[in-house]
Amino acid sequence: ITTMSMYKYSTSANQSSFRADYPLSNHQIAQYAPSVLATDAHHTRGERYKFIPTIDVIDGLRANGFEPYEVRQTRVRDQSRREHTKHMVRLRHPDAIGTQSEVPELILLNSHDGTSSYQLLSGFFRFVCSNGLIAGDVTNDVRVRHSGNVVDDVIEGSYQVIENVNALAERIDLYKSIELSGEEQNLLANTAADIRWGEDNGLFRNSQLLLPRRWADNTTDLWTTYNRIQENVIKGGMSGRSKTGRRTRTREVGGVSENVKLNRALWTMADEFAKLKQQNS
Repeated sequence: ITTMSMYKYSTSANQSSFRADYPLSNHQIAQYAPSVLATDAHHTRGERYKFIPTIDVIDGLRANGFEPYEVRQTRVRDQSRREHTKHMVRLRHPDAIGTQSEVPELILLNSHDGTSSYQLLSGFFRFVCSNGLIAGDVTNDVRVRHSGNVVDDVIEGSYQVIENVNALAERIDLYKSIELSGEEQNLLANTAADIRWGEDNGLFRNSQLLLPRRWADNTTDLWTTYNRIQENVIKGGMSGRSKTGRRTRTREVGGVSENVKLNRALWTMADEFAKLKQQNS
């Protein structure tokens, strides 16, 4: 797969992340997401909590062909939790079926302060916008508790997720084949705005979510429309006015939990819409 050069670091009030177009070293991971390399559990964990360093799991995945390309860590006010807080690692396997436009990835979530179990999710990375999607149904997630043989359990679960993500590639092909009218695109944008902002939805023109950030996204199929909406929601930058009339802009979605939750909700939105289109065709 040929990719553009992607070396991206971002930070906000509640998260920091780093993405590259080459496998990340442990030194880079430590620099941008130190909790991934934690050497012990947070002091609030009890005796029943089994601490397994995330980096041990990553090394086990590396030995099975997976390589990390992105790390993300929640920023916390309590600095004692900085080395143990919730984090995300996106990994890729050479056997995963990809295209010139996107490639499936394995997403590993964990923490060492009790806020998260090991969790494996399906994802796709879209090269044209350097944007990571989180895909699939919640029932396809693999969760591993901090007990037993965690490393082997996570590696076994990783191959299960890879099987799921290869199947999801067929759904993406379906999305690409579904053309949307202007009214249908607006419906998707309105739904996404309700998911993201709820009662504050009216502060922004939902049609802004449909604006392409590059010429390649100026098409009307469901896959591209969903990607435009997802990117604009996640990366922010939409202009509007607050309830007091002050000019404001939407913020980038920070925080590991919020990013995952919103990404999954938007994927479900697109998937349900595809099902409706199939039923009505």
